[in-house]
Amino acid sequence: MLSNKKIWVLDDDPGIRYVLEEYLQSQGMQVSSFSEGSDLLRSFESASTDLFPDLVMADIRLDGENGLDVMKRLRKQQPNLPVIVMTAYSDLKTAVGAFQGGAFEFLAKPFDLDEVGRLVEKAMLNGEEAPVSDDDAIGLIGQSSAFQELIRMLGRLSKTDIPVLITGETGSGKELVARALHQHSPRANGPFVAINMAAIPDDLLESELFGHERGAFTGADEKRIGRFEQAANGTLFLDEIGDMPLRLQTRLLRVLAEGEYYRLGGRDLIKAKARIITATNQNLEMQVHEGQFRADLYHRLKVIALTVPALRERRDDIPQLIHHFLDLAADEFNVPKKKIDPGLVQHLCQLDWPGNVRELKNLCQSLAVLAPAQVIQIDDLPSEYRQSSSASHPSQENPDWILGLKQALDRDREATDVFESYKARFEKTLAETVVDACGGNQSKAARQLGISRNTLARFLNNTNSN
Repeated sequence: MLSNKKIWVLDDDPGIRYVLEEYLQSQGMQVSSFSEGSDLLRSFESASTDLFPDLVMADIRLDGENGLDVMKRLRKQQPNLPVIVMTAYSDLKTAVGAFQGGAFEFLAKPFDLDEVGRLVEKAMLNGEEAPVSDDDAIGLIGQSSAFQELIRMLGRLSKTDIPVLITGETGSGKELVARALHQHSPRANGPFVAINMAAIPDDLLESELFGHERGAFTGADEKRIGRFEQAANGTLFLDEIGDMPLRLQTRLLRVLAEGEYYRLGGRDLIKAKARIITATNQNLEMQVHEGQFRADLYHRLKVIALTVPALRERRDDIPQLIHHFLDLAADEFNVPKKKIDPGLVQHLCQLDWPGNVRELKNLCQSLAVLAPAQVIQIDDLPSEYRQSSSASHPSQENPDWILGLKQALDRDREATDVFESYKARFEKTLAETVVDACGGNQSKAARQLGISRNTLARFLNNTNSN
């Protein structure tokens, strides 16, 4: 199928050019290789139409050149020319610029030759024109493979306003991702309106979302515009969607299905013109299984699902994030910019960061302001950060609760239905412990456990735990 297709390869690494030449020629394709974008452009401008390439594979980072600029110049002359960009890593601006500038796909280095073949064949069939955008990126930083995959997904979604569900742990950057989706979408000129489902009492949430007319309920002294209306022609970001009460889930589903709604106490239908992006740190599939979240709403929101990796899954990004946050803190708090000891950077890379990027940012802000010397050392850390991850988390091979469980089973060898009995005890004890640690705040405890408030209440009221 790909026999005799003409492929042009642009890369300043002779090893990459050699590998691609050998592989593509083995598949029956005609390959021309270039180390400089200027050479490729000259060949393109002097070539007759029948010698134009069917596909270009271009590295983004060239010696003294930008592969994206070369790609844009090519597509001005041949708009339907598919281009696969190659990169070891990219930032959000690069990813969005590549896709909106016409790139068909990213090929991550080092690459698998089977993946090269798959992408080349797919590009031959599906290349199409895309608009150019000069939008600036917002602060999403990282070079790790887990983070780069997220960046590439954001680039792919930059031409759409499709609903997206963002999942990830608390502090991992879900709202940053939502803002990036908005800023690099066709709705970028519209408003970005965010609302946290867990931060607003249930009895006020409906009015907050949909607004109300004067006199709709006690205390409604004037008309209020809801968040849906505020986000018209823009993006409505519903954070912690797993905490939305079932009653409101039903109404939200109806609005998404019908595209219109009433304010509380209102009689005039209002068109729903906002794109919906949602986020959660909970397991919505489990909530659906437990009847705490509507399955039909879940599938409507999860047209596209993005997972933001935890910081411990992208440790390679920690040094870059540290320097970025220290510089930001110096500018924000008007203090001299400080350097950080390489040994301290290495130490911080070993920690588990349960609070993720948010926790690292808060620590950097503290160090930028409080560290007395120009170079930040390990001694400048708060005491809870001075031990390494392995030292601060002793061996869990046989923690006390496992030993206690073994002893209990030894005392009760004739017991039946052991799993359900001990499962109920574990759920109740875990729930009570976390609620106590959260100062009695059940909403906070539910978020920390990754479950709904109703599930937490069931654990606390478990009658099979005695």
